[in-house]
Amino acid sequence: MSATTRAVIASRPGGPEVLQIVERLRPVPGEGEMLVRVSAAGINRPDVMQRQGNYPPPPGASDILGLELAGVVESLGSGVRRFKPGNRVMALVHSGAYAEWAVVQEASALPVPDGMSLVEAGAFPETYFTVWSNVFERAGLKPGETLLIHGGTSGIGTTALMLAKAIGAKVIVTAGSPEKCEACLKLGADGAIDYRRQDFVAVSKELTGGCGPDVILDMVGGDYIARNL
Repeated sequence: MSATTRAVIASRPGGPEVLQIVERLRPVPGEGEMLVRVSAAGINRPDVMQRQGNYPPPPGASDILGLELAGVVESLGSGVRRFKPGNRVMALVHSGAYAEWAVVQEASALPVPDGMSLVEAGAFPETYFTVWSNVFERAGLKPGETLLIHGGTSGIGTTALMLAKAIGAKVIVTAGSPEKCEACLKLGADGAIDYRRQDFVAVSKELTGGCGPDVILDMVGGDYIARNL
């Protein structure tokens, strides 16, 4: 195991041309952390925005890009109980996924199921962890309730759609074109609203018998907040 790791950073704000492969010291896991040999890392909009200089990493994060990864546990810091060396894991990280080696918190990792490749798992945590935390843990969506998803064809949107349908909820989505609406319907949405041509408030009420949705997943904000309410 090398004492260094290759990693990807943005040398300055800009387009893809500012990405550089650099060599850094291999990170060392601390308490509750694991060192993972990275097999795959997902690419998300925050990564692109960070490269452009529009999304600064959180305090204490490194300048190495990447928020999600999958790989094999190499070593453990103190206090790690759920995993052992050789386990396949996927995880969220504050930074550092675009590297050969990364340190991940045990609490932010899950085992990779049998039948799922590490490449598939590398694109799993950011959307699935986010949706589970917000839609099911915070908002408490239950079977039989209705979920309204704004941005239905986004990574978060498609994930929320499929998870909500899997538990038996009704799903309405908004999207920006007839083609995107059709894609959501094919994924199982019960209703799809073209927000460029339709009023999502009126259509959502119509599709729920005047009651409105029980839970709304909104990645738009702005004037949508008042309309959601």
